[in-house]
Amino acid sequence: MLPPLALVLGGAASGKSRWAEGLVRKASARRVYLATAEAYDSEMRAKIAAHRAMRASDGWATIEAPLDPGPALAAAMPDQAVLLDCATLWLSNHLLADHDLDAASDTLMDALAACAAPVVVVSNEVGLSVVPDNALARRFQRAQGALNQRIAAEAGLVVQVIAGLPLVLKGTLP
Repeated sequence: MLPPLALVLGGAASGKSRWAEGLVRKASARRVYLATAEAYDSEMRAKIAAHRAMRASDGWATIEAPLDPGPALAAAMPDQAVLLDCATLWLSNHLLADHDLDAASDTLMDALAACAAPVVVVSNEVGLSVVPDNALARRFQRAQGALNQRIAAEAGLVVQVIAGLPLVLKGTLP
């Protein structure tokens, strides 16, 4: 059984989303995929289309929530399992829109805590790389690190995925 909140971390192309999907798939036949990506170019449009097709054929209910997953989290039922993929794109969307990141993060944390269904959040681990060479990237890295720490503090399960392999940092795998 999934804890109320789980966090799956990993680098780019680490297999974190696929691993998290498997975790949610095992938890419930009623799965909700909260997608946070926005398509700013043709490559991203193609990636989003491929992911939509995969989820539709695999029984996921998909909700696109690039800025505000709160209503979808509030509507989730206890017999469902929710995958929020991913906190990194969600944060990037707020950063690019020049929103108050602290206020947005507070709202997200409140929505995660109030959700009746277990939620698995996917996020990029950005603290293992070099310090970026520009102010915007450094702001993002600091904000992402802070958000990951907040989610990890509240999560009953935290897993780092490296090369598709899970390393449990907190809690026990269901």
